[in-house]
Amino acid sequence: MIDAVELTRDLIRRPSVTPADAGAMDIVEQTLAGLGFACRRMKFGEIENLYARYGTARPNLCFAGHTDVVPVGDAGAWTKDAFGAEVIDGVLIGRGAVDMKSAIAAFAAAASEAIAAGQVTGSISFLITGDEEGVATHGTKLVVEALAAEGEVIDHCVVGEPTSAETFGDMVKVGRRGSINTEILVEGIQGHVAYPHRAANPVPVLVKLLSALQERKLDEGYAEFQPSNLEVTMIEAPNTATNVIPGVARARLNIRFNPNHTGQQLADWFELEVWRASVGFAGKITVTPQISGEAFLTERGAFTDLVAAAVADVTGAAPELSTSGGTSDARFIRALCPVIEVGLVGKTMHQVDERAPVEEIRTLQKVYARIIQRYFAPA
Repeated sequence: MIDAVELTRDLIRRPSVTPADAGAMDIVEQTLAGLGFACRRMKFGEIENLYARYGTARPNLCFAGHTDVVPVGDAGAWTKDAFGAEVIDGVLIGRGAVDMKSAIAAFAAAASEAIAAGQVTGSISFLITGDEEGVATHGTKLVVEALAAEGEVIDHCVVGEPTSAETFGDMVKVGRRGSINTEILVEGIQGHVAYPHRAANPVPVLVKLLSALQERKLDEGYAEFQPSNLEVTMIEAPNTATNVIPGVARARLNIRFNPNHTGQQLADWFELEVWRASVGFAGKITVTPQISGEAFLTERGAFTDLVAAAVADVTGAAPELSTSGGTSDARFIRALCPVIEVGLVGKTMHQVDERAPVEEIRTLQKVYARIIQRYFAPA
């Protein structure tokens, strides 16, 4: 049997900051192979990915997660070594303790229980990537595409992102808003501020364009979703002089959008506003959108009910089914099957002294074990 806390500690001690793996995927593979999983490494570029399956029959319940973590930041600000995985007063401290090496370990431990008890009448699989915290171009997205091309069938998926908000089990995620990042480059003509007719100032053009984008109210929300929002994340016009009109101005923005929109519709809207802002401007405006993921929702039904009931079995209270928060690899997996996200309280993820109570990790294991038990229970 697997000790979820000790396995989490082993994983944390591997400093797998994206795109580095540092041996973390080897630990996952060795653990699952020891349980009888058929393991397949799927490396794309420099990213390590793993698809492992126990059994060949359907239904196939998949667990998805990532071994990569965000950088430590100021190492000196940590009270303990970020990769030391120390347990202090019942709390595990380390990068990845919450997001989300603990969830991988908890599901592996739950799977080992289910296998030993003979509960798995179909298949259990793991889809683990090392590219969730990065640009996510060589991770789950490509694994999903490869599995789909091969005809691999996954019936349902649980993602181990830290979804709980205030207390463990108070929230699971049944969908996510989409995300589109956009870079705007306005190229004008540099010149002397006293002779503006000889220049083309890109700054007013950029300001006008950003104002037009921000003035639009994207929507009032969508069933199960909060309203879409546009946020300007960077503006610059590199210029060290006070008497020079700059030649270039740049901006970045992000939109988190609900199913009222698609990423392409928003990209087309950017192009329209760029055209309007370009009228009478002697320079050039270039907009470069990147769609990180589309909005999706796993409709309420038997699978969401099963997961909510499993959480309630362990915690005594039904969780809120939410679509709030950022993006996750669930946006790729939903192309294969219905997906729901269940994990720890996420308050310290990506922070200095990221930490998770040991008992919370063990409770997560119990929830996962209950999901597996309910999933394969005879109808």
